[in-house]
Amino acid sequence: MRRVSILGSTGSIGQNTIDLIARAPNDYEVVALTGGLNIQKLADDACRLGAELAVTAHEDRLDDLRAALAGSGVEAAAGVRAIAEAAARPADWVMSAIVGAAGLAPGLEALKQGATLALANKETLVCAGSLVLRTAKAHGAQLLPVDSEHSAVFQALVGEDIGAVERVIITASGGAFRDWPLEELANATVEQASSHPNWDMGQRITIDSASMFNKALEVIETHEYFAVSPEQIEVLVHPESIVHAMVGFRDGAMMAHMGEPDMRHAIGYALHWPERRELPVKQLDLAKLGQLNFKAPDLTRYPALKLAWDVMDRGGLAGAVFNAAKERALDHFIARRIGFLDMADAVAAVLDRFDAADSLIDAPMTLDNVQQTDHLARQWVDDTVVERAG
Repeated sequence: MRRVSILGSTGSIGQNTIDLIARAPNDYEVVALTGGLNIQKLADDACRLGAELAVTAHEDRLDDLRAALAGSGVEAAAGVRAIAEAAARPADWVMSAIVGAAGLAPGLEALKQGATLALANKETLVCAGSLVLRTAKAHGAQLLPVDSEHSAVFQALVGEDIGAVERVIITASGGAFRDWPLEELANATVEQASSHPNWDMGQRITIDSASMFNKALEVIETHEYFAVSPEQIEVLVHPESIVHAMVGFRDGAMMAHMGEPDMRHAIGYALHWPERRELPVKQLDLAKLGQLNFKAPDLTRYPALKLAWDVMDRGGLAGAVFNAAKERALDHFIARRIGFLDMADAVAAVLDRFDAADSLIDAPMTLDNVQQTDHLARQWVDDTVVERAG
C-alpha cells in the first residue's frame, strides 16, 4: 500500500487526484490533505479517505476545521508552517497542487524526505528550478510533471535520448479571447476572462490561460525540467486541446501526445508511473473530430508569452520575479484596479526594475532569496499600479 499526500486537495487538480485514489482505496493510505477556505470539502475528503491529517492554510479557520472533523480521528492543523510540516510527513507519493509560489516550500519539504513529487504546481520550477532539481537529486527523490503539456513531453521522451531532441512544442488553447478582435482586449472583464473554452479549471488559472501567462510559465518550466535551450521551445495555438505537446527529433521525426482534455490523464500517469493503468477518461475519436488546427501565437494578442523568453535570457531569480509579479498583477485585475492588458505591462516594468537594482536577479538560488525576491516583486507591482493610477 502506497502512502500518499495531496497538497491543494480542494482545487481542481486535487479533486481529480482524489477521484482516482478513491477508485482504488485498497491501494493507498492517505497521509495528509491540505486546502484553503473550503473547510467542509477538506474535512469531508479527509474523513472519506481516512487521512491522518487535514490542514487549512488559514490559521483563523482552525477551529472550524476541528469542528468539521470532530469524532473522525483525523488530526487538524492550520497555517503555512503546518502545510510544510504536512508535506514533510513520510509518504511515497505527494501531489503538489497548491496554486502559485506558495507551493514551493511544501514541495521542497516533500523532496527532502525522498518522496515522488507529482508536480502540478508549475511555479515551483519557474521560481526555483535549479534549487528544486538539486534538492531532488540530493535526497534521491523523483520529480514527475503533471501539467498536461509537460506530462506529454515526458511521455514522448520515454526511451529517447534528450540529446537527439531538436525542438519541444507545447500547445495552448488560446483561452477565452483567442478569437476576439484585438481592439476589444483592453476592455475584457474579469467574468469574460474567467470562462475557458475547453478546460474546467479555477478562476486564476483560467484567466492566466486567457492572457497566456499560464503558457509563459509552462515555457520556462519546460526549459528548467527538460534542460532544453529557450531556442528549442515553441508554442502553437491549438483550439481543440487534443495534442498536448510534441517533441521533434534531429532525424525529422516527431512524437505527439494526444488525448481528451481531462487532467486525469496526466495525474493518473504520475500516480501509476512507471506503469500505465486503465483510467476513467473518454477515448479519443479522431474520425469524429475530423480535423485538428494549429497556428502560431500572435504576440500582440499575448504579450505575456514573449516575456517567457525574456525571463529565460535573464536567468537567475528572474523566474521568481516574473511569477510573483504575475500573481500580484492578476490580483489587481481581479480586483478591477487594472485592465486585462495592463497585467503584462506591469510585469514587464517590474522585470526591468529588477535589472536596474544592483543585480538582485543574480543573487544565489536559495529558498530565502526566492521568497525575499517574491515579496519585493509584489511590492513593486503595487507601486506600479499606484503610480499609473495617479
